[in-house]
Amino acid sequence: MTAHQNGSISTEISDFLLNCFVRSPSWQHWLSLPLSLLFLLAMGANTTLLITIRLEASLHEPMYYLLSLLSLLDMALCLTVIPKVLAIFWFDLRSISFFACFLQMFTMNSIFAMESCTFMVMAYDRYVAICHPLQYLSIITDQFVVKAIIFILARSIFLTVPIPILSGRLHYCRENVIENCLCANMSVSRLSCGDIIINRLYQFACGWTLLGFDLILIFLSYTLILRAVLRLKSEGAVAKALSTCGSHFILILFFSTVLLVFVFTLVVEKEVSSDVPVLLNILHHVIPPALNPIVYGVRTQEIKQGIQRLLKKGW
Repeated sequence: MTAHQNGSISTEISDFLLNCFVRSPSWQHWLSLPLSLLFLLAMGANTTLLITIRLEASLHEPMYYLLSLLSLLDMALCLTVIPKVLAIFWFDLRSISFFACFLQMFTMNSIFAMESCTFMVMAYDRYVAICHPLQYLSIITDQFVVKAIIFILARSIFLTVPIPILSGRLHYCRENVIENCLCANMSVSRLSCGDIIINRLYQFACGWTLLGFDLILIFLSYTLILRAVLRLKSEGAVAKALSTCGSHFILILFFSTVLLVFVFTLVVEKEVSSDVPVLLNILHHVIPPALNPIVYGVRTQEIKQGIQRLLKKGW
């Protein structure tokens, strides 16, 4: 800690302290067990799904490759956030290094962007499968999936890497206590002595550009799908189409609903406890990853049959 001529005090921060649930510390006790179970469920269910798709030749199709990508992203998101949160709950290990904090910030933001883009590509896949079935095999190929994955990674990394850079360039001369369980961009930036208007504007523009654009295309795809399905004369074809698309749509609802509720609580933060957005932020990192593979395992006949065959083989 060094004193300047103008009498202000500057602190060279080497690490931060994550202070969870400042106004409701008892939440840590009752949240630790269900959070642990959800984390184990997310890891186990996604691992099972990945192994099933890998070992079952009948699942080596573009739709399931995209689902595998989603499972990998879900696992990465959980591993980025939940172990540290549980370490805080159980062992009070609140310290996180400057570098680790900004790395977590980048990883969280980039994975959210990747998942949003993956849902958009999956919606396009279903649109082509139902609205243009004769052209499906020529449009949705393995090469298409490779290009889609490169686009997902490149777009997400390119647009989210400025977030930790903008936060990292700020001068942190106040206390180093982050009132959050994770290194969310604005929670960290508030500790700065400088102007964070650029951080706020970029976070807002990036978030609504990425998620807003993706959601518009997703719902447009499903609108066209629904219109095409309602024109089908065969009840069996209608049921199969709705079942397949229903699984996708449920996953998108898991992803978007919790996120929209979280954003809403930030907008009306003066009317709710500051711990509520923190809780919703944590849950958004574990509930969708835990439920996504279960929805597909239960609702998709091919995956269900693949898991059953692996169990019979003694896996």
